[in-house]
Amino acid sequence: MINLVNVRKSYGNGPAHVEVLKGINLEINSGETVALVGKSGSGKSTLLSLMAGLDHVDSGEIWIQNKCINKLSEKELTLFRAKNMGIVFQQFHLVSTLSAFENVILPLNILKDTGASEIAKKLIDQVGLTPRSHHLPSELSGGESQRVAIARALSTRPGLLFADEPSGNLDEETGARVMDLLFKMVNETGTTLVLVTHDLDLAKRCSRVIHLEHGSLV
Repeated sequence: MINLVNVRKSYGNGPAHVEVLKGINLEINSGETVALVGKSGSGKSTLLSLMAGLDHVDSGEIWIQNKCINKLSEKELTLFRAKNMGIVFQQFHLVSTLSAFENVILPLNILKDTGASEIAKKLIDQVGLTPRSHHLPSELSGGESQRVAIARALSTRPGLLFADEPSGNLDEETGARVMDLLFKMVNETGTTLVLVTHDLDLAKRCSRVIHLEHGSLV
């Protein structure tokens, strides 16, 4: 599913230059659930952003489903990501002017999926938000917003789901319920999951835990 070959990433110039990732080699198989853990600044969120095609490598290659994504044009990458990846962020990133249902159906409409409405309705029901489906994000709690974000990320039935500290903005109890839901949906669909977290107990729920330290795998 994912193959990283000597991936390097730096930010800044001169005295401000920081090498964030120092030649990462990594393979993740289809259907695996993988946690990326490490201290703040270890490079885990940067690594996820590179794999999701949200940022560009300085050198090295990122292969996803036998396609080298860092050799794609921006248009090709956008379409590839829309068809093959779902992403859940710590900050939810819902469209504020759209209802919960409209947020979930949005990726399906972009891909012109003829079954968009039924798929979105089913996902809204699966995350337990049918009574709240016409509410705007501002009218939802943090836990409800993250459930919408999970439903949206899985709406296109992606083979690969990236999640960056998905419970980081939630209280412990709400976060636990949201993560139970995420793992349930991932396991039911056989989706490959790459999860960035600082929570070691949460990481242990994944089939593999990968540690980063100072930009290297340890």
